[in-house]
Amino acid sequence: MARFLTAVVAHLPGVARLRGYRRPWLRADLLAGITVAAYLIPQCMAYAELAGLPPIAGLWAILAPLLLYALVGSSPQLSVGPESTTAVMTAAAVAPLAAGNPASTAGLASLLALLVGLFCCLGAWGRLGFLADLLSKPILVGYMAGVAVIMITGQIGKVTGVALESETLPGQLRELLQRPGAIHGPTLLLAAAVLALLIGLHRHWPRAPGPLLAVLLATAVVALFHLDQRGVAVIGAIPAGFPQLSWPALPPPEQLRSLVASALGIALVGYSDNVLTARSFATRNGYRIDANQELLALGTVNLGNGLLQGFPVSSSGSRTAIADALGNRSQLYALVAFASVVVVLLVLRPLLVLFPKAALGAIVIYAALRLIDIPEFLRMRAFKRSEFRLACLTLLGVLLTDILVGVALAVGLSVLDLFARLVRPNDAVLGEVPGLAGLHDVADWEGASTIPGLLIFRYDAPLCFANAEHFRRRVWEAIAAEPAKAEWVVLSAEAILDIDITAADMLAELHQELREQGIVLALARVKQDLFGALRRTGFPDQIGSQWFFPTLAEAIAAFRARPRAAAPSTGPPPPDRRPPAAAAGAGSA
Repeated sequence: MARFLTAVVAHLPGVARLRGYRRPWLRADLLAGITVAAYLIPQCMAYAELAGLPPIAGLWAILAPLLLYALVGSSPQLSVGPESTTAVMTAAAVAPLAAGNPASTAGLASLLALLVGLFCCLGAWGRLGFLADLLSKPILVGYMAGVAVIMITGQIGKVTGVALESETLPGQLRELLQRPGAIHGPTLLLAAAVLALLIGLHRHWPRAPGPLLAVLLATAVVALFHLDQRGVAVIGAIPAGFPQLSWPALPPPEQLRSLVASALGIALVGYSDNVLTARSFATRNGYRIDANQELLALGTVNLGNGLLQGFPVSSSGSRTAIADALGNRSQLYALVAFASVVVVLLVLRPLLVLFPKAALGAIVIYAALRLIDIPEFLRMRAFKRSEFRLACLTLLGVLLTDILVGVALAVGLSVLDLFARLVRPNDAVLGEVPGLAGLHDVADWEGASTIPGLLIFRYDAPLCFANAEHFRRRVWEAIAAEPAKAEWVVLSAEAILDIDITAADMLAELHQELREQGIVLALARVKQDLFGALRRTGFPDQIGSQWFFPTLAEAIAAFRARPRAAAPSTGPPPPDRRPPAAAAGAGSA
């Protein structure tokens, strides 16, 4: 039993975090939990309507994620639950199948959540979280900036009191300029006051619970001046009730096939959003997440939602940003938010009626502004222009297409950049530098020179089909650039950790080409794995295993002890050598 409990706890990193909880974190986590709850209640109700479900389903769909992710998730900050992208995808998948039947819509949405959870859990079992390693820091920085702009765009209608048709920031600004008279003055003034209050509190009293104070003060102002009767939108009545644990009915086979395809797409989108947001906040706050654990956590919360009459969910960047702005330190804030939602459903529904939506919009804008890391953009620009361009392209991709397409574009560019580095890696001709021990890249040091007749060539990447011809060309260019005719070419292979059959054949061809020119080809510092791969192609037998040197020093000594006549490419071992079996595959310096 103890072994079983140990195995269970190993898959519940949240339990380990809570067992090591520190009392100084409590204040920030309590404030973050209450504030996030005040924000997510109207937000999740709206997302339920977006998914084609009654508003109460949004509150049901937040209960399982808040509780389960706090136990299973690897991020101490991520807020998991209903969000706009998966809500829209749910509506697109379910609406054509339900044909307007509310009961059928609810059942299909629950089944879709179960399928999404199943796909994510299978991905975690298959250890597919490594796909998240394709998300470099420029992608994370650009992604969060793009999400921040989208967050701000989504709040413009709330803070101005205008029903906007456009979903893009330029389009919304254009609409506002075209009909300035439609802006509701009290709503805009209230939102501006809340935003100014938040910025002022953060600047002068950074430890103050700014968002919570702002919501409470804004609610008091609405009640005192009866702003809800003057057109300021408020949350309004919140429905009551709790979900029942149930298994959704299976639809006909053709509908099930359609749901399976939709579930796979939602799982991919949800996980991309989940891991991007989690990694972005982890990078900002100096901790790490487990990508496979995030897959398992997302699968677990969707399975829970499927059994509790919910719908597919992912992470919320806005709620995570609000918690981060309040300095939360653990998932205790999510448990506080869970308790707050339960209390609201049981007791406090009448007290939340006058929460102004403009204040909540201002809180989201404040949190979004903190996600746009201008200093990090400037640091990347100073470090390497390609990193800066990748971050900017991610930002533009998220804004001009959608989040998934933008991230896919950025990942594709990142992979192309990585491939370009593999195809055209750094290489060097090694020589001696006066007054400096060892061998060094002659291009890096003034006064450096190669040993006459000996070309030592280093290639800083594995050899494969993509760079084989580049390697061959660079060797011949290095030979042509030597002031004295090259007699030996020694490949320093310490950075060549792997080789494929295309590159191995290229080495054999290069050996033959060099031999025809009267030039010896030798290899030094060959790792055991590389030597084993070459041996399976017959390359050591072709050139002679005596031309494999364990160190560059031994290669240089053999070159200096060579006969002064042109050296053959095969023949007896050079003098003072170890037996070939001992030298082959050695990797010491």
